[in-house]
Amino acid sequence: MNLPELLSREGRRLLQLGVALFLFTSFEGFVIPALASPNLGRSVHTLSGFTGVLFLAIGLMWPMLRLGTTAARIAFWLLIYSALATIAGFIVAALWGAGGSIMPIAAQGARGSDFQEMVIQLVMYPAAPTGIAAFALILWGLRGKADAPGQTRGWGGAFFRPLDAARNRYVSSLTLIPRADFPYTLFRSRMYSDRL
Repeated sequence: MNLPELLSREGRRLLQLGVALFLFTSFEGFVIPALASPNLGRSVHTLSGFTGVLFLAIGLMWPMLRLGTTAARIAFWLLIYSALATIAGFIVAALWGAGGSIMPIAAQGARGSDFQEMVIQLVMYPAAPTGIAAFALILWGLRGKADAPGQTRGWGGAFFRPLDAARNRYVSSLTLIPRADFPYTLFRSRMYSDRL
């Protein structure tokens, strides 16, 4: 698989994960009162929504990255692991009513057994360095000058190029027509203004 196809596929997967997280957040909101720690359940809800927005934003710009195949795959999987491991840690903590050792503010004093706290730490501690590495690779992939108009790489360029051409034709057909009965200037197409 060549690099533009890989970046396009990974960007699409990030978009799908973002929407899936929105769906998860929608249903998770119903069970917050039933969790052992409702405050941690609310944190899961907020974190999942934020991560969904993050995946959508990064998924849209993913085809523009200037990374090699290996670096793109590493950044992709590190980002997904970091985000989902963090959410998983919060979910486990909310179900057990634990997590006070690693997330004391969100847990609000909820502390589980030593085993439960250790499991939550084992899930969440690796998420921080993998997230930092993923964002460093993504930042490195955004280096350099932007592509020239009409030369965008990946699926974004192929999709938006016809839309840009149509928009340019439409905008060039607009003209300003002052109207005496309306104090503001309105946009009307030339074709319509010829009929006035």
